[in-house]
Amino acid sequence: MVMEPALTEPMKTQLKKNLHQVSVDIEAMLHTMDRNDCSILSEFEHVHDVLSELQKKTASHYLNAYLSPFTDSYQALTTAIQHLSVQKHGALMAIERKEPVESLIHSGTPILANVSYALLESIFYPGTALHDGAVLIKENKIISAGNVLPLSQQDNKGKKLGTRHRAAVGLSEKSDAIVLVVSEETGRASFALQGTLYPIQPGGQI
Repeated sequence: MVMEPALTEPMKTQLKKNLHQVSVDIEAMLHTMDRNDCSILSEFEHVHDVLSELQKKTASHYLNAYLSPFTDSYQALTTAIQHLSVQKHGALMAIERKEPVESLIHSGTPILANVSYALLESIFYPGTALHDGAVLIKENKIISAGNVLPLSQQDNKGKKLGTRHRAAVGLSEKSDAIVLVVSEETGRASFALQGTLYPIQPGGQI
């Protein structure tokens, strides 16, 4: 069971405001349903989009809280994820926390360099030798790249996962690592924690 860090007061205030507006929209939908000449499909789409964005913002807030005790490099990670997402360059980054993960992965190429968004972007540039594997990060260092992570066998509630996402979930099932992943098909960014994927907002602070 994950112990959730507390939301900041500004975050609580904004979430309450947004959720209150969603409740107003849903109440309006309930009234619209009494009319025979109206469709509520667009209203459903609007509510879905708003809740999806709120989930991403909240997940991004929690991700910062999960990472900050273990690395000072989350601004570099934020920038790298944002750029990789926009360019639709697939990426996989495992951030070690309390539990060592090296025994769980097939080690790749040693890097032993400070975390920087430029280096991460170069590693995951399509066609480079290391772009298909995972980067391993400890504290503020990129330890290695091109690592192979254990693949999850779960069905993720019936949704088919690609190899990167299965690897992200797989390592998070076996350790307390946070695993960041960017889809090369959609550019969507997520993180895996304790066997669950959470979408994040790459355009903001992760």
